[in-house]
Amino acid sequence: MKLGLSIGYSRAQLDVPVALVQRAEELGYDSVWTAEAYGSDAVTPLAFLAAKTSRIKLGTGIMQLAARTPANAAMSAATVDAMAGGGRFIAGIGVSGPQIVEGWYGQPWGRPYYRMKDYVAIMRKIFAREEPVTHDGKEISLPYTGEGSAGLAKPLKSILHMNQIPIYLATGSESTVKLTAEIADGWLPMGFVPGAMEEYRPWLEEGFRRAGNGKGFHSFTTQASVHVEVENDVKAALQRLKPEVALYVGGMGHKTKNFHNDIMVRRGFGDAAKRIQELYLAKRKDEAIAAVPDEWVDLKSLVGPPARIKERYRAWEDSGADSLSVRSRQPEAIEVMAQAARLN
Repeated sequence: MKLGLSIGYSRAQLDVPVALVQRAEELGYDSVWTAEAYGSDAVTPLAFLAAKTSRIKLGTGIMQLAARTPANAAMSAATVDAMAGGGRFIAGIGVSGPQIVEGWYGQPWGRPYYRMKDYVAIMRKIFAREEPVTHDGKEISLPYTGEGSAGLAKPLKSILHMNQIPIYLATGSESTVKLTAEIADGWLPMGFVPGAMEEYRPWLEEGFRRAGNGKGFHSFTTQASVHVEVENDVKAALQRLKPEVALYVGGMGHKTKNFHNDIMVRRGFGDAAKRIQELYLAKRKDEAIAAVPDEWVDLKSLVGPPARIKERYRAWEDSGADSLSVRSRQPEAIEVMAQAARLN
């Protein structure tokens, strides 16, 4: 199994942990991943890291679809890839949720399935540079001829040659996971834990069938993600991870549409997910954090002394994922995971 390093987002990302990323590269980590929500963007830190590293792949986990047009996403990815020497950028894309899409980016939520499908198709055409780009999509079309159009649109082809940059999609529902397997090069699965592939495998196989051309697991990457905390006191380590769980399950989305809450329900923690959301939306955040079960955090994390982490890593190694992004800024965690994955 390959390892990636996720440096996340928020204020901490603005202080990019260059030394940590460089050490991960030395240890044999395959990739480094950045994210964005409604603060720092995902692409700029990778441009910075491209200049500080030589081999490690540079992935967005994720660029939010509503934040930029398909053309801008393709241009940004191709620009950083070229600056990094070529063959290093991975364009990870996701739709976020309606609160952020409409409240922050001022874009319509629309039909996410078709927006992703159109978005990827347009990016592929831009990378291919075979002809001026046109696309008649259900959600996104080029050239634009809708309301406010000047009627002067001209199909264009990139003035620069580009690599066919890999595109990964962050998805979790049955329909979008099938779409991911059909049109993407890789998958950033929501709520993936050991044992989850039993649910996802038939969806992925159906997507491969739709794609045709012999596509399958051998030509597709599943990039899972796991929090890692090296700490002798397991309970204390679990406690440190609970505020983020409470934020996402309780408040990252509307009461009627919260994908993180849905995932927790699907994994068998429905009562806890409901209670966390009730408390969080009532602004009782400390109680919401306290309502997060240790078992849920432990299932989707690797915490404790090095020996415990290495033992529990085996389940992730056998999970069906091809690569695992380590979510940690602990130098010890980066070292322990390299030892667990036998990178050197």
